[in-house]
Amino acid sequence: MEPPAESTGLEVRSYFVRGRNALVTRAPLGDLYIDYYLHQGQLGRQHSILHDSMLKEALAACLLHGASRPWNESIAWTLHWEALELNLFVNCENPTGRVVGQLFTEDVKKTGRNLFCADVARARSSPSRSVVEFEGGTVLEAVEWFYLQSEQRPARFFEVEPEDFVMVSAQPDCEEGWIEGLTLEAVRQLDSTETLSLLEKRLYRWECGCSQERMLQILASAMRGDPEALFGADASLRMSCPRCGTRHVVTRESLEAYAASQG
Repeated sequence: MEPPAESTGLEVRSYFVRGRNALVTRAPLGDLYIDYYLHQGQLGRQHSILHDSMLKEALAACLLHGASRPWNESIAWTLHWEALELNLFVNCENPTGRVVGQLFTEDVKKTGRNLFCADVARARSSPSRSVVEFEGGTVLEAVEWFYLQSEQRPARFFEVEPEDFVMVSAQPDCEEGWIEGLTLEAVRQLDSTETLSLLEKRLYRWECGCSQERMLQILASAMRGDPEALFGADASLRMSCPRCGTRHVVTRESLEAYAASQG
């Protein structure tokens, strides 16, 4: 599959580490975080410092993981933190270059454990899901645990500078002990201590892709020919995009017109 033709965005670079059979994926995420904060401002939201930090780490890890995967994959992660009554959702779409995420603190279902759900969609293939119970006190530790349990290979994540992240992941015949022994200082010096070969550059941006038409599609499917079941006596519905939280207003008239146009 050909990469997206988008010419601007956040640049993510991937390197092969010669002699180690490892992949280094790195990106400065400052611009992505600015767009995330602008989006939160538009919604009138302000997360706690802890929750904000966790979502930003999840966005970083999902983006770096996605950039290391084939171009035709879209990845969605949901991390459930039982003690915090918190769900983190992050999504990286390689075909479109879109990255988005949000967190949920209300009506979070109890599971009795921390769960990491990873959904992968590929062009012309059935979607797949992997669910593992994870350990670790931080988001990056949780993702590293997910790699060991689901990907069956080690990966390490480091914030080498503020908002500047690096992922080092094992490839076939990798020297796994080298990855497991990496320290923050060692990762900061990779350019001088290891031979890195640039493999590719990819561009991403904060964008959900939700629209009024997409909301109409979802509601038309849920309506099943019975608008009363959705609207009751109301003339409109307010709904939030489950991916980014953007609020949409859909009127009964517009939904009925859309459903009629679809036959």
